[in-house]
Amino acid sequence: MSELTKRILYFLGSALAIIGILFVAIRLNNYSSQLDLSRLDTFTWSVLIGLMLIYGLANIMVALAWRNLLVYFGATTSRLWAVKIYGLSQLAKYIPGNIMHLASRQAMGQAVGISGWTLAKASVWDLGLMSITGAFFSILILPQFLPIVSLSIAAISFVGILLILVLGLNRYMGLAITRAFGWYAVFLMISSMVFVGVLTQTMSEGSIQLSLVLLYSGAFVVAWLVGLVTPGAPAGIGVRELVLVMLLKGLVPESDLLLAVLLSRIVTVGGDVLFFLMASFLSYRESRV
Repeated sequence: MSELTKRILYFLGSALAIIGILFVAIRLNNYSSQLDLSRLDTFTWSVLIGLMLIYGLANIMVALAWRNLLVYFGATTSRLWAVKIYGLSQLAKYIPGNIMHLASRQAMGQAVGISGWTLAKASVWDLGLMSITGAFFSILILPQFLPIVSLSIAAISFVGILLILVLGLNRYMGLAITRAFGWYAVFLMISSMVFVGVLTQTMSEGSIQLSLVLLYSGAFVVAWLVGLVTPGAPAGIGVRELVLVMLLKGLVPESDLLLAVLLSRIVTVGGDVLFFLMASFLSYRESRV
């Protein structure tokens, strides 16, 4: 890929991120009279903080997936080391460019003697395998666009394909890659459930239909994936929100959905900060030993 092409892609990604942020901001302004923030009482904020903690801890699974990729490429590390390095570098993904967290991980890994080539391959596989895992969640949103596909068929197909993939990866790629795939899948499942949890706190008209929970979960992961692979959009800011609003339009009252989108971003950013603080504590404790 030429340097000009890279610049164009990053420009388009950044533009899309800005458009997404503006879109959500405008819609929030239009619905400002309907956004009943008084509903966010002490209990609601307690739930959101709890979801923030769950999301922060779920990041450990991504770190363990990365460790398994390092193992696959010949670098053996401890679980605590992988969690520490992944956590310390995680906040750098919010820096424009979407690569600073990778550069940070690369530098800290090489500092302890891991081959730069091994770290680079693990980073590419980290992004690729996580994206592939997330792509399969799109099965869960098929009922929204293809009425012929029922929610039950989508759910059964999703589970069946994941099981087939696990068996295939274990047979042809080995245990390390299979474990990495499993950790990514569980992380995305938890992350999507965190979004559903946020959504339950913003619904003004009754409770969430249980039959639609998997569809909401799939929509969140698809939106997360689009934000992940969009160059120039730090941590998918703006892009994820725009896609979520588009995917769930008509299923949730828009004022409730916009509030959930805003709060879910707060929860995930807060979770990333908590994960960083945990990694910092591990680093500090290690330096005191």
